[in-house]
Amino acid sequence: LLGDRFRLDHDYADLIRSGKGPIGTRLHGGSTPFDPSQYYRFHNGEMRNGLTVVAYNLRDVNEGDGGFGCVPGSHKSNLPFPDEWRELEHFQPFMRAVTGPAGTAIIFTEALTHGTLPWQGKGERRTLFYKFSPHPLSWAARYYNADNYDGLTERQQAILEPPNARYRNRWVRQV
Repeated sequence: LLGDRFRLDHDYADLIRSGKGPIGTRLHGGSTPFDPSQYYRFHNGEMRNGLTVVAYNLRDVNEGDGGFGCVPGSHKSNLPFPDEWRELEHFQPFMRAVTGPAGTAIIFTEALTHGTLPWQGKGERRTLFYKFSPHPLSWAARYYNADNYDGLTERQQAILEPPNARYRNRWVRQV
């Protein structure tokens, strides 16, 4: 999805008590209008994405709990998502809620129209978000410093490296 050269762009934890989360329940993302840091492209049999998310459920998310919701296939659209459909106060038939036990990893492109359905589950919704991008791109304004972490492999250091396009083949896997 990101090719051999990708980097960890940013990460955060999200804790949501009952109801709406800190950013509300509005759908965001989508492939239109084009955003050079958040895109989806299929060409010559290969999928390529801009900012790509790995979200880990730290608690079980069951049917009817709320949490992550998306509009399947919206990352492939060439038309803007209707603004009047963006509010997730109530579940809509075009939405899909994604459920799973604690430890489930949900992987999606930021070009997918997605959001957080109001939380109805027991306790807090707890999710860790790790957002990766192709190596030359950056969404976040800050970067990781691999020198702050002991014992990293060369590959792990590369994943924490700031964005650059100059050294194009630096981390390409040898086949």
